[in-house]
Amino acid sequence: MSSEPNADPINLNIGDQAPAWSAEALSLSGVETLSSDALTGQPYVLYFYPKDDTPGCTTQACDFRDNLARVSALGYRVIGVSPDPLKKHEKFRDKYELPHSLVSDSERALCEAFGVWREKKNYGKVYMGLVRSTFVVSAEGLIEQALINVRAKGHVERLIELISPQA
Repeated sequence: MSSEPNADPINLNIGDQAPAWSAEALSLSGVETLSSDALTGQPYVLYFYPKDDTPGCTTQACDFRDNLARVSALGYRVIGVSPDPLKKHEKFRDKYELPHSLVSDSERALCEAFGVWREKKNYGKVYMGLVRSTFVVSAEGLIEQALINVRAKGHVERLIELISPQA
């Protein structure tokens, strides 16, 4: 895949069919292959983050860890995705006691399919990178929420508000 800027990044909207995907993931029980097909019938939260063990990504992952019971009680499985290799995920998971699966997307196939590998700007420099984003996928494989370019702090609380049944 090219690191050239994509002029037309994919934009997924609520109600769209989620892209089909399959990838190696690290869970508490070890390495497994996760796929959209295997998750059919189970809603899930797929959150994309740039890099293991960095301040923002650690805040976000630990926030999912600390609120996993709340998200699970709403029926959702939580899956984190970054370009880091499984070995790095293992250190990250063990250091912060992360109970949810972490997908290794070193080829950026998921990032590109979900449209989160985008042009970024930082201090005047333009480059391609992962834009922190979260997708909520229904049991039928449809996008329920598409949150692009989110802030790590407070994100999980906002997400829970969005996916909670309204009283």
